Amino acid sequence: MKSLYVAELQVGDYLDNEPFLLQNVTRRTTKDGRPYLLLVLRDKTGQANAVFWDTPEYVESWAKAGKVALVAGRVVSYKDALQVTITDLNHSPPADMSHFLAASQRPRDEMIAELRQHIARLDEPWQGFVSHLLLDESFLPQFANAPAARGMHHAYIGGLLEHTLSMATLGDYLADHYPYVNRSLLVAGALLHDMGKVHEYTIEGEFAFSDDGRLVGHIIRAITMVEAAAAKLDALTPDQLRQLVHLIASHHGTQEWGSPVVPKTLEALLLHQIDLLDSRVQGFFDHLDSDQGQETWTLKNSFMFKTELRRPDGYGDKNS
Repeated sequence: MKSLYVAELQVGDYLDNEPFLLQNVTRRTTKDGRPYLLLVLRDKTGQANAVFWDTPEYVESWAKAGKVALVAGRVVSYKDALQVTITDLNHSPPADMSHFLAASQRPRDEMIAELRQHIARLDEPWQGFVSHLLLDESFLPQFANAPAARGMHHAYIGGLLEHTLSMATLGDYLADHYPYVNRSLLVAGALLHDMGKVHEYTIEGEFAFSDDGRLVGHIIRAITMVEAAAAKLDALTPDQLRQLVHLIASHHGTQEWGSPVVPKTLEALLLHQIDLLDSRVQGFFDHLDSDQGQETWTLKNSFMFKTELRRPDGYGDKNS
C-alpha cells in the first residue's frame, strides 16, 4: 500500500519499504571498484533522483526501469534538490500502476465530453468519419488512456487526448483567423493526426515503444487506420481522403523529424505549426513540473530546449 508520494517528500524523511516506480536505472562503479546505482524514483505526483551505494548482488540482478520496488532510505538535499539515499530495494507485490504513472490533471470524462463536442461541430462527411474512428467503444478507452509521448511533452496517461483537444481548439481558432482554411478538414486532421500512438506505446510499468511503434510508427499506423475506415464507410471522396492523409503524413513538418512528406497545403501547414506549438508549450511546463528546484530558473537544462528555463510569474503559487 502506497502511503508517501514524491510531492510530499522532505529532507530528513525516512522511507520504510515505500513503493516507487524505478526509472533511468544506471549502473556505475566507484574509483575503488564498488558498484552503485543512479536512478529515478517516480510516482503519479513526480520524480526524485536517487542513489544506492554498494549495491548488493541480489538487487543488481533485477532492478531495472519499469519495475515497482519497495524502497528504504533517507531523503537528503543534493545540489539544491531532493535526493533519496537508498539503503535497500526489494521486490514489490503486484501494484496498481495508477499510483505510479503520471496522468493528466484534467478529468477523463471531461476530456471525452469535449472530444464529442469537437466532433459534433464538424461538417459532414468529417463528423461521421471521425466519430467512426475515435468514438468506437473499443478504441475510445485506449485513446483516452494513452500518452502522447515517452518523454518531452504530454508524457502521461491521458496526454494524447489532452494534446489532441488542445490542437483541435487551436485549429478552430486559426480557421477563423486566416482566410481560405477548410475548418472541418483542419480540425479533423488535428483530432486524427496522432491516433496511431494508441498502438505506438505500451504503459506496463513505463511508457515504452511497442513492437508496432518500433516497426511501423504512429504516422503510418494512423494512415492505415484512416484508409481502412474510408474503404469501409465510402464516405470521403478520393480528394478528401488524400487531403486528410496528407495532413497526417506531414504533421511533423520535415522528413528529418519523421514525416514522409512536408506540408504542401494550407491546412497541413497550420496543423504542423499547431502540433509544434502545443508540444513545445506543454514541454516547457512539463520540464518545470519535473524540475525540483525552487528558484526562478530551473536547476537543469530542458532536454527539449537545451537550456534552463525561467518559471513564469505566479507559477509557484499555481502549483503550491
